[in-house]
Amino acid sequence: MDPRSVKTPDDAKKIIEHLNLDHIKVGVFDIDGILRGKYMSRDKFFSALDKGFGFCDVVLGWDSQDQLYDNVSYTGWHTGYPDASVQIIPNSCRAIPFESNTLFFLGEFDQQAKSICPRSVLQANKAKTMGYKIKAGFEFEFFVFDESRESIREKNYQNLKPLAPGYFGYSVLRNSVDTDIYHSILDLCTKMDFPLESLHEETGPGVIEAAIQVDGGLNAADKAALFKTFLKIIIQRQNKIATFMAKWSADWPGQSGHIHISLLDQDNNPVFYDASAKDSISETMSHFVAGQQKLMPEFLAMIAPTINSYTRLVPGFWAPTAASWGIDNRTCALRVIQANSKSAAASQRVEYRVAAADANPYLALAAAVASGLYGIENKLELKPGLQGNAYEHKHNKSAQLPSSLSDAAGLFGQSSAAKEYFGLAFVEHFSASRLWEEREFRKHISDWELDRYFEII
Repeated sequence: MDPRSVKTPDDAKKIIEHLNLDHIKVGVFDIDGILRGKYMSRDKFFSALDKGFGFCDVVLGWDSQDQLYDNVSYTGWHTGYPDASVQIIPNSCRAIPFESNTLFFLGEFDQQAKSICPRSVLQANKAKTMGYKIKAGFEFEFFVFDESRESIREKNYQNLKPLAPGYFGYSVLRNSVDTDIYHSILDLCTKMDFPLESLHEETGPGVIEAAIQVDGGLNAADKAALFKTFLKIIIQRQNKIATFMAKWSADWPGQSGHIHISLLDQDNNPVFYDASAKDSISETMSHFVAGQQKLMPEFLAMIAPTINSYTRLVPGFWAPTAASWGIDNRTCALRVIQANSKSAAASQRVEYRVAAADANPYLALAAAVASGLYGIENKLELKPGLQGNAYEHKHNKSAQLPSSLSDAAGLFGQSSAAKEYFGLAFVEHFSASRLWEEREFRKHISDWELDRYFEII
């Protein structure tokens, strides 16, 4: 039985019995998109399939360093950190290529925790009730280093040795020399069912870009989140290390996490293409992009969720600084990609280019989709797109993106649209978690400050 054919709890039990597995790996994604999980015995897992299982809700109440948020109401010392209910997702079943004696399943928080579970936040979008289906595809850039998890710390993250030197984008030389790395990635992604459309050398030392095949919205986010986790695992198993930081060094380009998005109607017909309209942009697509443009500043905290995210959002670094759009214009935050004919209508889409590789795929897609649906619901008018260099364009103040995580979190926490589309519980919890991240950053003294001020000031 193929693990990807598992659809029901009974299917899951049958494949586990058939393979005679003693333990099963289960994981849930936290607020930062980090996979948290454990091995379960067969009996425990079978019980969880039927009744769910308890998972300490601290995983929704701490940061990427396991430090406890001190400013959230959902969980904390005041609640005693009880268990939250988690439901197993049977159709998430996957074999892990390098673990022959187990299977992997995703879980999703239920009951009260459901309102702040990133996967549930995406799943609760209004697309279905509005008569649409989401199609999405993620692209990620990541740096690979000839280092270990120990050596990067011993070196204090300085003078790291990249997989390959210098700028050499789309290099066949590089991907042929490092073919073992490339093929290990391709093989992993195929076997775990998040197959890639492309994989290539990007510009920068040791930087690679992967484009994951398009899928329905929730499946696309599942695949993107799993890709980020298991890519890091397969690289570390080869005694190297990868990072998805938005910008790991001031000397090299940032790392994007672009999302390609389109909508279908309930009969699976694409709704973004209209051959009779200017630039083949349908009225639905026009409203959708207008909504994304309007709400991008308010939703930016979900798309650029770390302190480091904002080091990438500066002019001239292939990342937008304002909520702009244009036809096939990579200097804009929203790049409309046209289909070249009616027969290719499904390829008409918008590329959401503001997201970096450090984004939580569930939350980034939730923000990109919700803002577009807001535009459709409110019939927002799309203003003319930009031509040429969007960095040099004088944008309206309302289109300017927040320049720091604290500004973005504050704007998100006050957004009435965010509360309408994501719920008050999530908005309060997430904005508080981002403000915590900012405060943690402010506790530390950077090398830049020491170098600039220690002797001279």
